[in-house]
Amino acid sequence: MTKVLSLQPIGIIHTPFVKQEGTPIQPALAEGAEGWIELHEQYLPALKDLDGFERIWLLYWFDRVGEVKLEVVPYLDTVMRGLFATRAPARPNPIGISSVRLLGIEKNILRVADVDILDGTPLLDIKPYCPKFDAYEVQRVGWLEGTGQKRPLADDRFV
Repeated sequence: MTKVLSLQPIGIIHTPFVKQEGTPIQPALAEGAEGWIELHEQYLPALKDLDGFERIWLLYWFDRVGEVKLEVVPYLDTVMRGLFATRAPARPNPIGISSVRLLGIEKNILRVADVDILDGTPLLDIKPYCPKFDAYEVQRVGWLEGTGQKRPLADDRFV
């Protein structure tokens, strides 16, 4: 029997991006785009020691994505791919993850850069980015091998 999962946002992500079209598709392609996180005040104690990290992981809910699609044409490709071989937002559980630069913390406001998230997106969790654990040298990157960065901005295909 499947347990019921319950998630509650811990804050709201604010960015200059109000629609999917034109939003950077990954933090590495966001070119310094800045935003801020408004953390719910009851979570203030959880921010202790976070300011020592240059980058943080944001886990969030794709609250404006359309229907689930098990096969998609990803932003950097023109070929239909299996959803789990992509980072497309049209997922069974629409959870997003982005590694952003932490610029500063003032009370319950976190200033961030390299953000690729829509304004008003519910934040589910924050975790520190640690290269010792989070960066791996790899030999294979699947279908991404020959794509380059043809389209670094999103269009409206997943609305």
